[in-house]
This record gives sequence, structure tokens and C-alpha cells, in this order.
Amino acid sequence: MQDSSSKKKIHKPQSQAKQPGLEHKMEPNPDFDNGRHSGIKLLHKKCVITGGDSGIGRAVAVAFAAEGAEVAILYMKHEQRDADETVKYIKSQYGQKCISIPVDISKEKNCIRAIEKITRTFTQIDVLVNNAAVQYPEKDITKITDKQLRETFEVNIFSMFYLVKASLPFMKEGSAIINTTSVTAYRGSGGLLDYSATKGAIVSFTRSLSANLMDKKIRVNGVAPGPVWTPLIPSSFDSKEVSTFGSDSPMGRPAQPYEIASAFVYLASEDASFVSGQIIHVNGGEIVNG
Repeated sequence: MQDSSSKKKIHKPQSQAKQPGLEHKMEPNPDFDNGRHSGIKLLHKKCVITGGDSGIGRAVAVAFAAEGAEVAILYMKHEQRDADETVKYIKSQYGQKCISIPVDISKEKNCIRAIEKITRTFTQIDVLVNNAAVQYPEKDITKITDKQLRETFEVNIFSMFYLVKASLPFMKEGSAIINTTSVTAYRGSGGLLDYSATKGAIVSFTRSLSANLMDKKIRVNGVAPGPVWTPLIPSSFDSKEVSTFGSDSPMGRPAQPYEIASAFVYLASEDASFVSGQIIHVNGGEIVNG
């Protein structure tokens, strides 16, 4: 559990070779739990979170468990240590069930198998959080390879289609889907062309899926974070950029993951029973259209 002083931590120059990065290698470690929970907002809910091993996904998994939910986290195999630490934290701090499944969500067959494994334990899915993403900075569009373009779209947006399709048979009236988009969907990013394009697609997907599932009374919303201190940062940018990451935001700093997680708790809970097709902007004060 973290205190407010942790928001002011200085990021040391650092980098990681493989995306989306490992949280246990970061210095300082991101703060994923604010320790202020009611314990009832998501009582007995069964929740699935992609990228739940670290970063925003870990913070969401912890916040959901702290509010009474049982959670399943999906992650890449090389992120095993971070995933194990997330499971251990949830069980020790909040006494909730947390299952972890290593899976490459860029392939539909893998998503189907993952949901099948989860529903052997949970039998139903009350909340699906599509959060996992990759980003590969490149300022020159002619240097964005076909391989990079496909991977970015497959992980960031195709997986959302795959997981929603696989999860819907296990969702009922009152269930919720929450998609992680980004401030870059609204203002763009000259150095993250393909990533920003996927995040824009996620906004449209969220609004369209909301309309599509309205008759089933399943709510669909999104969260658009600004800069957040997650493993994706040292595994994406060079060490100098990492050391100043988020300093250009209106608040002069990046968010800690727990500061984003509260928006997911709200959208997953009955507090948001009249909210669908919307995007919550948690971006440190940046004003965007849409």
C-alpha cells in the first residue's frame, strides 16, 4: 500500500529490452495500491484483466480484489515473475482468489482457450478489462515495418474483438466491459503512429460495442490515461526520455497506476449503472476533445 509522497518519485535513467516490460526491474517500482477501498463495490464479481501482471493492469486487478472481486489476469509468459507477485499480493493483502494465465492474446485461438480455462473456475464473467498493449516509438513512418504494424494492431485492438467474442457467452445482464485507450487517441502522437491509431480504434470500438450490446444490458466503456509510470515506459523509450517521462503533462508528472485504477472500479461497479459508451479521461489535466 502506498502513500501520496510516492507520486513525486524521480525516475532514474533506465531501459528494458523487451516489451511490454517487467515491473520488478523498474526503479522506482510503480505504486499500484492506494490502500483506500470499501471492500464491497465489486463483491463476488468475477473479473478478467489482460496485462494484469503489471502497470495499470496490476493496479486494476488489486483494486478489484480490494473491492471484493475474484480476478483472472492474462499476461505474456516472460512476465511470469510479475504475474506471480501480483497473485501473491492479492491473496495476502485482500484474501481474494486470483488466477493467472500466460497467453499471447494476439491470436484468437489463444484467447478462446484462455477464457475456457478461466470459466472452468469462475463459470461466469462479470467484468472484462481489455488493457494489454504494446508500443514501438518510431518518428519516421517509412521505418514502421509490416511486422511491427501487425503486432501493434493484433495485441492492442484485435485481441479485444477476440476476447469479447469468447467472453460474451459467459456474461449476463449487468456485466461490464472496460477498454483501455489513451490520450494519444485524441491528440495523436508523432512518434507513436501505429500505437495511436490502435487507441483511436479502441475508442470507436468501445462506442460501437456499447450500442451493439445495449439490448443485452451489458455496459461498455473505456479509460483514456495520460502518461503513467508502467513497465511499458522503460521498455519503449531511451533512458533519457524515461528520466523525464510525464514532466510535460499539466500536472508536471506521470500518474501512478493506482491513480488510474479507480476509474476502472467505478465503471465496473453499480455506481456506473447508467454509464455506457463513454470514455473517462485520467490524464493529469490535459484538455482533449471527444
